[in-house]
Amino acid sequence: MKRGFGWPRTLASRLSLIFLISLVLAHGLSFGLQFYERYESAMTTMLGNMERDLTTTVAILERLPVEERPSWLPRFEHPTYRYVLGPGQTGTPVDMDKAPMSVHSMQDSLGRDYTLTFNNIADSHPHYQAHLTLKDGNPLTIDVRPQITPLSPWLPLLLIGQLVLLIACTWLAVRTAIRPLTRLSHAVDNLDPNGEGIRLDESGPAEVAFAAVAFNTMQQRIAAYVKERMQLLAAISHDLQTPITRMKLRAEFMDDGVEKDKLWSDLSEMQHLVQEGVAYARSMDTSTETARRVDMDSFLDSLVFDYQDVGREVELSGKTGAVIDTRPHALRRVLVNLTDNALKFGGAAQIQVLANPDNSLSLQVLDRGPGIAEAQLSEVLKPFYRVESSRNRDTGGTGLGLAIAQQLTIALGGTLSLSNREGGGLCAQLKLPARIATGTVKITDL
Repeated sequence: MKRGFGWPRTLASRLSLIFLISLVLAHGLSFGLQFYERYESAMTTMLGNMERDLTTTVAILERLPVEERPSWLPRFEHPTYRYVLGPGQTGTPVDMDKAPMSVHSMQDSLGRDYTLTFNNIADSHPHYQAHLTLKDGNPLTIDVRPQITPLSPWLPLLLIGQLVLLIACTWLAVRTAIRPLTRLSHAVDNLDPNGEGIRLDESGPAEVAFAAVAFNTMQQRIAAYVKERMQLLAAISHDLQTPITRMKLRAEFMDDGVEKDKLWSDLSEMQHLVQEGVAYARSMDTSTETARRVDMDSFLDSLVFDYQDVGREVELSGKTGAVIDTRPHALRRVLVNLTDNALKFGGAAQIQVLANPDNSLSLQVLDRGPGIAEAQLSEVLKPFYRVESSRNRDTGGTGLGLAIAQQLTIALGGTLSLSNREGGGLCAQLKLPARIATGTVKITDL
């Protein structure tokens, strides 16, 4: 089934459709039954009046002199039938099995005293005539033009008002039911492992309050588990630095040789891994740094100049004049990790600043290195994952640099994505939330 005619995708649309169809069907059925009952009642009353009128009119005509009868006929005329002195028009006989109710009513009221015949008259609307002979031998024709009972002029307005009321009630019911789910999904999207996410209101209906309490409790437990794990990782990493330092001091007293070099290399790699473990553990807790306004042009100039001062080939392109509200130390650590990664595998790095149509800011760190296989672009952002080619002593990768950048980016409210460049190389794009202003706020303490 095509999507245009398929089942709605959102829960609100589905509930609205179900409620609205159910209410419209129930309302339509109720209205149909009431209208049918009203029609039957009106038809019974009308036929009763018609029978009395026919009996009275024929009785009056029987008693009137023949010459006075024509003057009385206009008085007996009704919107749906009239009386004609004469044989009337010719037509086709009426099938009594399919005859209208008014035919049977005439037969019941006059058939006891007169012989009635009924003919259908060719016309654009229903039209038939009943023929009988008065007791003085003169023919009498009852010309009948049945009409549908007209609707009251206020009935369509009432139906439209009821439909609007049904739609409004459906919208209110769905909105009441969906709002807690919307708040829950928004809270899940903004779930902070540090326990600083959105806390749901625990009031309202019992089911909603129970779900809110469960979510708030889950958020607190996740924060406690993550904090405990990071504290354990930080403690182990910190405690390992002391024995590694002692081992390196002892290695200093060894005689020069291949074994000393291998041991020193292994200890240096272990120390680097421990330092990265501590850094990753700290990246999980960004609550210690407060956000402040940062002039991105000055911030990036300072970062690039630091690299250029030590002879590293790093370039900056693009100016935006943007001032954003962010955590500068965390942002600097993200860019340093991405730039170091570009320098390690590409030998040079280029930082490009782009202003997006949605007023957000994109920072791209570009290199001309070997790139990463498409299947591994998302995997390298996970902790301790390393591309196979980096498992050597020249690169010394620990698999935590990009993971730290990813974790800090999430804490900053941004997104980090990797993609391969045309012609070779990697593009690491950091997208930050919308800028808050433009100006020249100089950063001097970074």
